[in-house]
Amino acid sequence: MNNNETIAANTSDLDTLFKNQRAAQLKDPYPSLALRRDRISRLIDMLVCHEKPLVEAVNTDFENRSALMTRAYDIMPTLENLKHVHKHIKRWMKPDKRNSRFPLGLLGAKSKVEYMPLGIVGNISPWNFPVQLALSPMADIFGAGNRIMLKPSELSPHTSEVMAQIIAGSFDETELGVVLGGPEVAAEFSSLHFDHLLFTGSTNIARRVAQSTAHNLVPMTLELGGKNPVVISSTADIKLAAEKVMWAKTLNGGQICLCPDTVFIPENLLESFVAECQASVKKMYADIAQTEEYTHIITQRHADRLTEMVAEAKGDGARVIPLFDEARGDKASRGRRVLPSLIVNADANSRVMQEEVFGALLPIMTYSNLQEVVDYINERPRPLALYYFGRSDQEIATLTYQTVSGGMVVNDMFAHILQSDLPFGGVGDSGMGAYHGFDGFKNFSHAKAIYHQSRLDPLKLLRPPYGKLIEKVVSSQIKR
Repeated sequence: MNNNETIAANTSDLDTLFKNQRAAQLKDPYPSLALRRDRISRLIDMLVCHEKPLVEAVNTDFENRSALMTRAYDIMPTLENLKHVHKHIKRWMKPDKRNSRFPLGLLGAKSKVEYMPLGIVGNISPWNFPVQLALSPMADIFGAGNRIMLKPSELSPHTSEVMAQIIAGSFDETELGVVLGGPEVAAEFSSLHFDHLLFTGSTNIARRVAQSTAHNLVPMTLELGGKNPVVISSTADIKLAAEKVMWAKTLNGGQICLCPDTVFIPENLLESFVAECQASVKKMYADIAQTEEYTHIITQRHADRLTEMVAEAKGDGARVIPLFDEARGDKASRGRRVLPSLIVNADANSRVMQEEVFGALLPIMTYSNLQEVVDYINERPRPLALYYFGRSDQEIATLTYQTVSGGMVVNDMFAHILQSDLPFGGVGDSGMGAYHGFDGFKNFSHAKAIYHQSRLDPLKLLRPPYGKLIEKVVSSQIKR
């Protein structure tokens, strides 16, 4: 493979890369199973061989992020998805046989769906899991037979640069090209005439990207976020719920689109839940103010936003409960290390209640009956995930069928994204489209309907001049 230079951040280079990919795609519009598997295998080898520089780059970008964190939540899930697609792609590529309308099928007609490559897929990936969200979707995209142009985040520049270098050592740019640059480059990137564009990021930026793609009618998959609710039932194991919620909320410093963003709990269980949250954080991080296992915030601007949220909530009368030793926490919280806090009954108009937090601040609201929670959720933008802790089948059914969310997890956090056979995606403000596994293969394919007529040509009856037979057939079908 060519050891290509990283593509420079300007319009002419973007156009050149795109045109080169299009020319290559037109020469080989339907890559073989062997080639698809080869591309996925090269990604696997690339990740395994270059694990160390990737881990080091991520740590540099975050200022502090443990190597195990990156290996467990960036590299390992990516490899798992690549291996899953590599294993199953042969079966997914087979034509999907469909029934032909009676009596055409009996006369020899055949119907099927062929899953065809779309062509060139663009991927604008974010900074919070900079390896996984850049490379894991490539399993589905390559599996579907496409070529890829990647625009990784400028907020994780060291990781983006390392990925560009190692990709150039394993792929020709006509298969997989990397474009580096800031918002201006992203705007140019999203205006290209892709056959599909995947964007992972905030809802506000997604609106701009969607406007940019609209000119070319480029179909999109949007993986966004939102204020993911956690509903804790009176039937719940409070200790388990607190442990799961605080694990999820502190993971990656809370910088996860699937993070719990608002907890709803019966008022009589509030203090028990608070106490269990405090115990859980202390158990996970004996000295959270100093430990290297707690991830920093990606930039100072993002960190300042979180501290401003806490100050505003406190000023408006919310009860703020730091989950750290305040004597050491003030010093440790300076800069980009923002420690976790619970924020109880914050003002509905405060930023912490209106915006996706994307940090380790956890708003908590009390409720008297489940319908209050259902109404609250339904009055707001649809979340990426809804979490429930409890043992009431009736409550589970109510949340399943009376609310809308990208996914739902019962008695755990994040678990649905770990299932290779479940689609992952949002709905409404939390996104559109879904990928992972066969759903990802279909998402990045065109389901091409193919019909083979029989030699008898039974549809000749539909051609003029019309006779009495076709009149009888039509009349017999126009009925209830």
